[in-house]
Amino acid sequence: MGNFSHLTHTHYNTYPGEFMAVHHKSTKASHRVGFTYLSQEDLLDAGCFDLRMAIEVAEKAMLAYEDHRIMYPEKIVQIFDQVSQDRINCLPATLLDEKICGAKWVSVFPRNPKRFDVQNLSAIFLLSEIEKGFPIAVMEGTLASNMRVAAIGAIAAKHLARKDSQSIGFIGAGEQAKMHLLGMKVVRPSLKECRISAKTAIEEEQFIDELSPLLPDLNFIRANTVARDAMVGADILVTATSAQAPLLKAEWMKPGAFYSHIGGWEDEYAVAKQCDKIVCDDWDTVTHRTQTLSRMYKEGLLSHNDIHADLHELVSRHKPGRTTEEERIYFNAVGLAYVDVALATAMFKRAESSHIGLKLDLQESMVFEHHNIISKIRL
Repeated sequence: MGNFSHLTHTHYNTYPGEFMAVHHKSTKASHRVGFTYLSQEDLLDAGCFDLRMAIEVAEKAMLAYEDHRIMYPEKIVQIFDQVSQDRINCLPATLLDEKICGAKWVSVFPRNPKRFDVQNLSAIFLLSEIEKGFPIAVMEGTLASNMRVAAIGAIAAKHLARKDSQSIGFIGAGEQAKMHLLGMKVVRPSLKECRISAKTAIEEEQFIDELSPLLPDLNFIRANTVARDAMVGADILVTATSAQAPLLKAEWMKPGAFYSHIGGWEDEYAVAKQCDKIVCDDWDTVTHRTQTLSRMYKEGLLSHNDIHADLHELVSRHKPGRTTEEERIYFNAVGLAYVDVALATAMFKRAESSHIGLKLDLQESMVFEHHNIISKIRL
């Protein structure tokens, strides 16, 4: 990545995002600007893979949002293939209390695993402080993105799943499914059984191989690619796929079950129609997307009045969560960028406190202050 040995001669001041170099030959003010670079491995080493932290950060962020302490503009979406939904999005948000503005640059290419045998999602964060406007961090963002999905699903389960839930079923066995299981186990430690259905038996085996050492008290069952076997009778149902098809059937969802819908169109309309409560992370955002509920809304099969609450209203206790043991409850999350930025900020702070990360220069001085600028200009 280049030679950064000169950084050992730089002293850092206490202002985020700005390096103050001590020049022994000059008293001229420094215009050095720098930031911290954090790889996924850096974040793991700093102990940032922490689902409890992610849940707490997400809850705090939702309360701040409700209190108008979050700036949350529209995201920028660039879709390159309408069929596959290959896309790159830019999602900004500002945390006014933390005085941090951030953005997530995230790519979602659903065909990647099949076409190239690589992950379908990758992300990077840019964080800036808003006192001077300087960047403070550039970070790997896939870990935070997947943790945010799990945290939001876990918070929903905390309010909407039965407290005595013992079984959870999955359609989909990718990274977000794995994260979801860890989050669900945090809020529902009563879970004893996990049934997993994927497109191939190999994916199911990999899911179990990776998760069973982390959750030794959980009994894992392969559904041998039969989605019904993973879902029927489960207290908590999760669909986490890149499919655009009604995979989950209404008859598989028993009374009292909680359904966490992660992807796009993964369930038949009858699933939502039979549920006693429908909750979204943000219903207004859902209406502009391509989820099952989005499709139903655009086809006139679902209205604003059919939505019980947005998730922040449950967190703040402005609306109730589960009120009976027999309710079927549907939860749909499309992603809240301000939660991503809040989580990235918390991860950055944890890494900083552990002195983990690479300090890099954005600039050593302003352009015309370079002593050899005449040799750099092309006129």
